Amino acid sequence: MNTLFEYTIRLADDSLILGHRMSEWCGHGPILEEDIALTNIALDLVGQATSFLAYAGETEGKKRDADALAFLRFDREYKNALLVEQPNGDFGMTMMRQFLFDAFRKPLFERLQHSSDKQLAAIAEKSLKETKYHLKHSSEWVIRLGDGTEESNGRIQDALNTLWRYTPDLFYADEVDQEMQQQGIAPDMAAVYADWNATVQHVFQEATIEIPSNNWKQTGGRKGLHSEHMGHILAELQYMQRAYPNMEW
Repeated sequence: MNTLFEYTIRLADDSLILGHRMSEWCGHGPILEEDIALTNIALDLVGQATSFLAYAGETEGKKRDADALAFLRFDREYKNALLVEQPNGDFGMTMMRQFLFDAFRKPLFERLQHSSDKQLAAIAEKSLKETKYHLKHSSEWVIRLGDGTEESNGRIQDALNTLWRYTPDLFYADEVDQEMQQQGIAPDMAAVYADWNATVQHVFQEATIEIPSNNWKQTGGRKGLHSEHMGHILAELQYMQRAYPNMEW
């Protein structure tokens, strides 16, 4: 197994799939300012995905570029976490999904920028600047909705109740992660989790919402086992390249 390719493609697919999800808000934001903000976040994520995919293609050695990896794989070949493929739902659902992911990506990139792999470190350093803004934006909205009206609190709590089961997938670790950590390429996920948990606990306290008490867990994304939503995403994401092979803008 090419572990560097496998690790890089996981990073790429998280950004790619969530970027696609966020792009679905373009023209549908609740207010103009948020429409622009959500679209910019989508662009940031797609930009991150492009950088990671390009590097993944180099490490793979099969002459697949970023476009080929983005548009011409089957669903089992995508290794994104289950959280990022969940539907947008209402604005509260989107903000909760984004917050849970941002709170994970910030400490990950903070450590990955010191990776022994210089290319991954450079991508992480650039992406961290964007991710800090993403986290600021999503956490402020979670607090605003949670500490707002009875209805907004109920909606953001429902969003947390729905999405919390997918968070363990963010921290899934196997032989790929172990080898990357041994080589000094990937960070220790236990340390990333500790920072993520501290951020989550602090924001939820401010938002007056509670973590679900059940222990439901959904995992499998890192192994290519996805939810029923993934096929619908790929049907839209891949349509143009599948319908018109080798097309260029």
